[in-house]
Parts: sequence; structure tokens; C-alpha cells
Amino acid sequence: MDKIQLQILGISSGHTSTSYTLILEEMNGQRKLPVIIGAFEAQAIAIEIEKIVPVRPMTHDLIKAFADTFHITIKEVLIHKLQEGVFYASIICSGNGDVQHIDARTSDAIAIALRFKCPIYTYENIMLEAGIILNELEGEMRPISETEEEKKPRSKADLSGYKTEELEKMLEEALELENYVHAAKIRDEIKKRG
Repeated sequence: MDKIQLQILGISSGHTSTSYTLILEEMNGQRKLPVIIGAFEAQAIAIEIEKIVPVRPMTHDLIKAFADTFHITIKEVLIHKLQEGVFYASIICSGNGDVQHIDARTSDAIAIALRFKCPIYTYENIMLEAGIILNELEGEMRPISETEEEKKPRSKADLSGYKTEELEKMLEEALELENYVHAAKIRDEIKKRG
């Protein structure tokens, strides 16, 4: 099966206060792959995207340091299965001439992929089953298989109503609380005004 390379488009608030949606995007196409992840994993991904250095190393940073110390290379992350709404991923790594496939939660695998700057892949059947097309101009997302009548716009948190000074204070508070996902959203809004 041919693999499709993905890149991270962003993270948005999920349906609950403890979940987030990680949006992956195919490198040479329009399809997006939304993956529901927990708050801690969203934080681990966001701080690496934003290049925020936490006061103490997070678990994924520890894994990176461990792998580097023992000369283990992460070659790629592969999202290889979707079953009952759950994505399954493998971390493909090498060390001492051996290549190993290690089972991992997709969110953890992506957090590690970011730290190792390795590619993220999936298969066409997964994109067909769970992929969406995001129309940025109309602000809507829809599954690839959805008909025109079933399109429904989705809203997202809006920081545009705050003054820049308020955002800067909110950013400081979010960093102090180590809420890096929220800090990344605030930083993005400040950069837009830039």
C-alpha cells in the first residue's frame, strides 16, 4: 500500500474541556485527518510546535534524550489502522542495525515525531474513511463522503475580541500555568496582528 505523508495543520478545542482535535493534513492534497487527543498530549505537541521550553522535561523530551543517548533513530510514524473511531500508530525506529515497529497511541507518536523531525504517514483507506475537506473561506469542515446537504459549519474559539495588551497578559498567565495549548493559540492571535 502506498503511504500518504501528513503534516500538522493545528490543534483546536475538542468537544469536551479535556479533549482537543489535532488536524493533520496530507502534504500534496486538500484532505485533513482530525484526531481526538487528550489535553496532556495536545500540550506536548503544542509546546514543540511553538518551540516553548518547559521548566522540566516532559515525557516525550525524556524519550528523545533516551533515544539519542543510546543511538536510536526514529525513522517515521505510521498511522496504520482505524478501528471503531480509534487510530492506531506505530513508531518505526532503528538501532544497532535493527528496525523495529513499536505500537503507540497516535498522539504520543506524533509528539515524538515532532521531536525527532521525522515524517508522519497514513494509508489511503484511512484518509477515505476518516478524512475531511476543510473549506477555509467558508469556515466549514465536512467528511469527504458527505453530500452537499449534509455540510455543517463548525465554530472555533475567537480571541480576536481581545486587545493586544489583554492577550499578552493572558499569554503570560497561560505560560505560568503551563497551559501550552492555550498559550500557542494566544501567541498565534498576537502574531496575526503583528
